[in-house]
Amino acid sequence: MLDLSNRVILISGASRGIGRAIAEALYARGCRLSLGVRDAARLDDFSGGKDESRLHVGHYDAESWASHKDWVADAVDRFGQIDGLVNNAGISSAMTLRTADEAALDTVWAVNCKAPLNMIRETLPYLEKSGSGRIVNVASLSGKRVKNDNVAYAMSKFAVVALTHAVRRIGWEHGVRATALCPSFVATDMTAGSAKIAASEMSSPADIAELVATVMALPNTASVAELLVNCRLEDMV
Repeated sequence: MLDLSNRVILISGASRGIGRAIAEALYARGCRLSLGVRDAARLDDFSGGKDESRLHVGHYDAESWASHKDWVADAVDRFGQIDGLVNNAGISSAMTLRTADEAALDTVWAVNCKAPLNMIRETLPYLEKSGSGRIVNVASLSGKRVKNDNVAYAMSKFAVVALTHAVRRIGWEHGVRATALCPSFVATDMTAGSAKIAASEMSSPADIAELVATVMALPNTASVAELLVNCRLEDMV
């Protein structure tokens, strides 16, 4: 297992939900974190406090590639290295095939797929230099099978899974390992009010975060390409 203490990890969408839980879990393991958010004030109650030696908050706008570049540059300026990236920021969409809207589709694609791609592009040189760089792309079980009519969301998450396999191939010789994390229902703001399943029956963000920490700590010889996490029994065929 890799020692996570002092490893520098970037996490997008870290102010709430799964991203916040991942940040809390990795900070507890001694990581140095750069958290990419649109509103830094939402991290004022971060349990780790504001220890500048271990915590950096950067501006991240999924649709602005310039903000990605600036965030990565600021993180490197603060810590001098990057050992891991968690592409967590994402949005949901109820757009269906029959109600397709080009502007809505473009937004989902920009946030859920194009932004992770660009963040990987910006951080890859540093991850390769690390020799044990780690990427976790938070996808969804909707990126592995289609169970509803939300076609834009499913398309974007299928693309994230493909992106993960692409970067695994490209970065493998340099020790970069990538995992597509594919949870089902997780009790967050995004799933609040779901009529399909009660929040008490969903996976918890903290449990998802534990899985991310485990993937981050695995050695190069025990890489997990896809991690499917479900809160209920279902046929994946």
